[in-house]
Amino acid sequence: MTIDATLRALGDPTRREILRALRESGDLPAGEIAARFPITAASVSHHLGVLKEAGLVQSERQGRSIVYSLDTTVFHEALEQVLRLLGTGGDE
Repeated sequence: MTIDATLRALGDPTRREILRALRESGDLPAGEIAARFPITAASVSHHLGVLKEAGLVQSERQGRSIVYSLDTTVFHEALEQVLRLLGTGGDE
């Protein structure tokens, strides 16, 4: 994953809210995530796809549902890259 994809994913308020929901509630089915937002399920699905492409969430099919979970590994890697760019952390 690239820092560009991570920052693009984090740049949208709806996607940040999805990440907050997963952090606070743990793993959630796509339908429960969609029910939290006043937008179409297709729009939420798009946002989930962007988050998944950036490596910020993982999905797993459980029966008829797709359950999403937070994956902080990529976020931590992106944060390390930003800190290196700023010269305030990591290997310079």
